[in-house]
Amino acid sequence: MIVTIITFIIVFGILVIVHEFGHFYFAKRAGILVREFSVGMGPKAVAFRRHATTYTLRLLPIGGYVRMAGVADDEDEELKPGTPVSLQIGEDGLVHSINASKKTTLFNGIPLSVTATDLEKELWIEGYENGDESELKHYRVDHDATIVESDGTEVQIAPVDVQFQSAKLWQRMLTNFAGPMNNFLLAIVTFAILAFMQGGVTTVTTKVQDTTANSVARQAGLKAGDEIVAVNGKKNTSAQSISLLIQDSPNKTVHLTVKQGSQTRQIAVKPAAKTISGNRIGQIGVRWATSTDTSLGAKLAYGFTGSWNITKQIFQVLGRMVTHGFSLNDLGGPVAIFATTSQAAKSGLRQVIYLLAVLSINLGIVNLLPIPALDGGKILLNIVEGIRGKPLRVETESVITLIGFGLLMLLMVLVTWNDIQRYFF
Repeated sequence: MIVTIITFIIVFGILVIVHEFGHFYFAKRAGILVREFSVGMGPKAVAFRRHATTYTLRLLPIGGYVRMAGVADDEDEELKPGTPVSLQIGEDGLVHSINASKKTTLFNGIPLSVTATDLEKELWIEGYENGDESELKHYRVDHDATIVESDGTEVQIAPVDVQFQSAKLWQRMLTNFAGPMNNFLLAIVTFAILAFMQGGVTTVTTKVQDTTANSVARQAGLKAGDEIVAVNGKKNTSAQSISLLIQDSPNKTVHLTVKQGSQTRQIAVKPAAKTISGNRIGQIGVRWATSTDTSLGAKLAYGFTGSWNITKQIFQVLGRMVTHGFSLNDLGGPVAIFATTSQAAKSGLRQVIYLLAVLSINLGIVNLLPIPALDGGKILLNIVEGIRGKPLRVETESVITLIGFGLLMLLMVLVTWNDIQRYFF
């Protein structure tokens, strides 16, 4: 169990850091203030500041985020009239830090009961100092001042010129796309590393290596060396696509076109129905033959070919969800990832690296879906802005993002509960 937990933390950490670093890097290049870089969600465990960004580690391993100034989900804690804060004043007479937290104390901080603020345009804060309501004090705020939020997290204030919407449209689109892009790059590098670790690239062919005892395939006359070239008249070039078609046909007659030596014949089989992880699938009991290429070119190319093969499989599964109906069993959350990580950890380092590559592609593709709160939804809003010639109102975008986030959280709860039932009951 300890090995599984450590492996899960490492895999999860790499996926989140690589994804969020894509957003982080291109936001910085575009002049957008990145206020926080978080790994994990929920309550803060650890935090430190460096070069205007606060880096946090949070307790819930269900994702991470880059908090960019001015985006819909970058909501400052409102300093309402009457809010008690303390101010740190620099030698230049400007406010350099505003403490709104009871968990942190500013050295030589000036107590202030806030009456009004403008931390975006004119940069000032005013209120009553030390409870003296006879005199209203007005302080100018430094452009790079920080604010300590109620949970103790210190972030930089967000003047208009460093906010997300101040960047050019193409820069914002690239910033939104950079997270998934990094996941695809990670997968390419990971698959190439895996090829070198394995000493070559092993490809699953459409030839039969053998059939299991008393299986549908053996009873139908399939034997070692036979090559399945088509299913139901549809030509297939990969074992994965053949397997998916068979899995989709439990207890239904499937017509296989089989090449046996120099002859080609038609064989009808009825895949046996099996229930695996809550899904009812068809099986005929075939083990596929493999071939291995040990050349340097094949190892380097495997970064791309391995990633492409997994991408095709994911889109095939998404297509099946559309044509065969949606099921929670088709999805997996943190619990399913943990269970899969446990199996991979028992199988060794190479299986863990393979899992990292597959999860990275999954994360990249899912994030590009045009759903509000995901990167794909944000890119869609960028495209709408390009067509309209102006962005949506901030309030409208906030509502769309909030609805999308709420639906995603509901789906996450349902998927997690379904995973718990699948793997532990």
